[in-house]
Amino acid sequence: MKRGRSPILRIAACCAAFALVVAMSACSSDDNGSSGSSDTTPATSAGEISLTPDSFTADFSAMAQLKPLVDQGEGMIAVLLPDTTTSARYESYDRPYLEQAFKAAGLSADQFKVDNAQGSAQTMQTQADAAITNGASVLLVDAIDSGSGAAIEANAASKGVAVIDYDRLTLGGPEGRHYVSFDNVNVGKLIGEGEASCIEDWKVQKPNILIMNGDPTDNNAKLFAQGYHEVLDPKFDSGEYVKVAEPAGTWTPSVAATTFDQQLTAHPNINAVVTPNDDNANAVIADLQRAKTPPETVPTTGQDASLTGLQNILKGYQCGTVYKPITAEAQAAAAIAIYLRAGEDVPSSLLNGTTEDTEANADVQSLLLTPKWVTTENMNDTIIKDKWVKVSDLCVAAVKQACTAAGIQ
Repeated sequence: MKRGRSPILRIAACCAAFALVVAMSACSSDDNGSSGSSDTTPATSAGEISLTPDSFTADFSAMAQLKPLVDQGEGMIAVLLPDTTTSARYESYDRPYLEQAFKAAGLSADQFKVDNAQGSAQTMQTQADAAITNGASVLLVDAIDSGSGAAIEANAASKGVAVIDYDRLTLGGPEGRHYVSFDNVNVGKLIGEGEASCIEDWKVQKPNILIMNGDPTDNNAKLFAQGYHEVLDPKFDSGEYVKVAEPAGTWTPSVAATTFDQQLTAHPNINAVVTPNDDNANAVIADLQRAKTPPETVPTTGQDASLTGLQNILKGYQCGTVYKPITAEAQAAAAIAIYLRAGEDVPSSLLNGTTEDTEANADVQSLLLTPKWVTTENMNDTIIKDKWVKVSDLCVAAVKQACTAAGIQ
């Protein structure tokens, strides 16, 4: 079912269709009144597009199916990214892959726009207002926090602009939006399982674990924590592991470094750390290296498969990282945005779940992709195979030998 169009457009479309029918009838009749054949191939309709969450491969080939929808769509798709500090992913991966997805589907440069708010909620609000003023029909929002994000989305929805939550859910967002991300509770479970596996492999005696969460204003951070607590809490309850502390969370690496310093001073028995992304892990690892802590001594975990995180894994300071192929996430988000821009309902084949918005007391229709846990054992068959990073960038002198040992050439 299509989203609403203006009465003027509907009248114009009807008139055009009537004229076309009359012209075709006149041209296709022969002297006996029988209909002649036509060589015209009908255009692909939205119903003939076949996409699922598994369609979005690293070559972006699935996006070509959406070109007919691009032709019938109106307005601009505006993407609002949060910052350049909490994770390297936004400018290194999300921006270029979103742009590649839009172009592969046939959108021209003036039909989409990607902005980064540089950590300022006010800047994101200004960018959203400007996009709407300049004709955006869809906003793809990765909000800095739910409060400011909900205000941006409510304003957009009040003006008839479709809204998609990208990567993290905006709590309290408007009714009828969509959400594109990974299964974030499963992301947390992979982190917890990775920590437990590493503790065993590195033979950590009497694990005393510091849990460092992400920013509490980020709903994803809550889902990650839910996942790794599901894995680790039974071990805490049984006494197999000790939870030393769980301080206030952050996505700012410098704050994470300060927090770790403070916790290690207060609890010098810490010998394992749950870190929810690669940048926070790197802040901890930098401290451990300054203290000349040997590799494979204090397990840390990560997420995002950043170049730094992957190198820390190869050096033996990080157990693993959650690989979330942003190539797939960017394409999935772009596909939903293109459907909405064309005035079409998003097909059920693309939506494989719902995510609870605890603020709005509602379930948000979601497209949730599958994350992977990456270690030295499968790095070559995942990260390298998918061309996520270049071997020349990854295998610098400090990890050259480790790359060779991992089969990375």
